Amino acid sequence: MRAAPSAPDAGGDPGLTRLNKRMAEMGLCSRREADDWIDKGWVQVNGQVAGMGVKVSANDRITVDRQAHGQQSQQVTILLHKPMGYVSGQAEDGHEPAVVLVQARNRWDGDRSPHRFNPGQLRGLAPAGRLDIDSVGLLVLTQDGRVARQLIGEDSTLEKEYLVRVHYGTVATDVQAVFPREQLARLRHGLSLDGKALKPAQVDWQNPEQLRFVLQEGKKRQIRRMCEQVGLKVVGLKRIRMGRVQLGQLPPGQWRYLGPDERF
Repeated sequence: MRAAPSAPDAGGDPGLTRLNKRMAEMGLCSRREADDWIDKGWVQVNGQVAGMGVKVSANDRITVDRQAHGQQSQQVTILLHKPMGYVSGQAEDGHEPAVVLVQARNRWDGDRSPHRFNPGQLRGLAPAGRLDIDSVGLLVLTQDGRVARQLIGEDSTLEKEYLVRVHYGTVATDVQAVFPREQLARLRHGLSLDGKALKPAQVDWQNPEQLRFVLQEGKKRQIRRMCEQVGLKVVGLKRIRMGRVQLGQLPPGQWRYLGPDERF
């Protein structure tokens, strides 16, 4: 079956969307995966094999070959308790990427997933949401574009929860007693970063020296920069949840697979 020609731009017709973007919006895969599937001839639009760059409307019928679903079913998502000193993504400034910890010997004994580890699972394994080098906690690494889009896509509203230990000026103990309530209110809503207002956040005292943040966005070093604006210094930051998935009892430096019954 011949490939469908690319649809004309139609003068920027808002009713037309690139096929790879439309497939990502439908939750079928990531844009990168869509391009790969289109290149392999695994995607049809209205019964015709789609060509690269084709544009579609909301009424077009998109179908995907079972080979694509088979490939997708082999993809893994890994939950890592990132220790301090590792970067989330590519190696930088002499620091190793967290993915180097994903080895058979570091798999958590409590992992009940039926997956067996093999080095091929490291291919295309990428962080879905960063953690700074001096932050610890839950880091998600995935081969699955659907998971990545859910966690860090432009329209993602998934909650991320953090425990944040702070100092206020020279005060290191019972910070809650001296930190102004109006500044706590600003942390919840009223701050801007990079000239853009931040979404409302849940911020509460977990104990006298530690705040609990729940965010629905993830700008670079967001919590540290938010705290700086209200006079707080972050001395410890740990991510403990992404969506419905908890860090739980996973020890530092160890990892486990996302279970078949777990959803973000």
